[in-house]
Amino acid sequence: MADQAGSTLETVDILRLLKLLPHRYPFLLVDRIIEIDGDNSAIGIKNVTFNEPHFQGHFPEHPVMPGVLIVEAMAQTAGAICIRNTAGDRPSLVYFMTIDNAKFRRPVVPGDRLEIRVTKLKQRGNIWRFGCEATVDGVKAAEAEISAMMSPKTTE
Repeated sequence: MADQAGSTLETVDILRLLKLLPHRYPFLLVDRIIEIDGDNSAIGIKNVTFNEPHFQGHFPEHPVMPGVLIVEAMAQTAGAICIRNTAGDRPSLVYFMTIDNAKFRRPVVPGDRLEIRVTKLKQRGNIWRFGCEATVDGVKAAEAEISAMMSPKTTE
C-alpha cells in the first residue's frame, strides 16, 4: 500500500480510462479507479445497470452479471494501473495469461456497485500477477488470481 508518510493515492476517471484501455462499450467494465498505489494496488468501481446488454439474456427473469464479466472487470482494473504506471499515454495492450482460483460467492445484479480490489502479487519483466476481490456493499461477490502480459500495441 501507499507509504503512510505523506504519500497520496490517485484516481482515474472514465475519460482517463478511455485513454488507458482499448475497451469500449459494451465491453468497458470499469467506470472509475480509486485509491491507486502505483501498480501495486487499486480499487476499481463498476456501477451495474439494468440496461447493459448481457442482462437481456442472462437471465431475463432474474438478471445476474455473468461471472466471466466480473473477472474481466478485475483484469481491466489491473491492466489499467499497469499501463498507467509503465507506459503513461503510450499505446500498450495487456493480454490475459491465466485465471486461477476463481470463486463466485454471491450474485451481482442491476443496481449493485461492484468494488474491485486488485493487489500485485508478483511482477517479472512485462508479466504481472494480481490477487483480485470483488465486493458489493462489503460482501465478497467474487475472487480470483490473474496474470497478464504487457505488449506494445502495433499499428498496421
